[in-house]
Amino acid sequence: MTSSKNPEAFAVGLDAGQPVTALHYAAGQPASGAALIVAHGAGAGQKSPFMVDFARALATRGFDTVTFNFPYTEQRRRLPDRAPVLEACYAAVIEETRRRLESARDALFIGGKSMGGRMATQLAAGKPELPVSGLVLLGYPLHPPGQPHKRRDAHLPSIRRPMLVIQGSRDAFGTPEELAPAFGALDPPATLHVIEGGDHSFKVARADAARRAAIDDEVRQTAAEWMQAIRRSS
Repeated sequence: MTSSKNPEAFAVGLDAGQPVTALHYAAGQPASGAALIVAHGAGAGQKSPFMVDFARALATRGFDTVTFNFPYTEQRRRLPDRAPVLEACYAAVIEETRRRLESARDALFIGGKSMGGRMATQLAAGKPELPVSGLVLLGYPLHPPGQPHKRRDAHLPSIRRPMLVIQGSRDAFGTPEELAPAFGALDPPATLHVIEGGDHSFKVARADAARRAAIDDEVRQTAAEWMQAIRRSS
């Protein structure tokens, strides 16, 4: 039985290569009538604690939530695939998710952690016809650490969809101050939510268990409330 604690696994076929595995965390009640696809970052797959905990939390808040592995993760390779492969995989997951879930056909949000979020933005920028209501980005990698000149924002103006960026104030991949000019100038402007003291994974130095739990809840509740607001306004 599908639930936030016992997600349903399903295969997503790819035009090139072997299928990848996706997991559906079913929406709790009251259901929002919307779905969220969350892609993992470069260093950990969909079964990492961050991904599992986030997906369960959003499902509990009423969103059908889908995670998946990119091909390199599914095949237990360490180095990420090239961007076209990652984007094609994401597009296939969107298609299969919409086929399976009525909520995804009604209102679909996409996004992800770090690299996964960046792939969502690149896909949305390149495919304006995608039926996507908005994007949820968890730690956007604006540039590699220590290389602020290697920016990954040229494609952002082409997205033209609502975006939520949740960013740690001391994220080495891009501080909120670095992100604000790029994301604030978009049409529509992105919503930037700052986790004070947080790093790329929203971890805060010397935080106790209660503080860590509060930060986790802030991230999840911010995403849920933002999607609910977009859903109401559409």
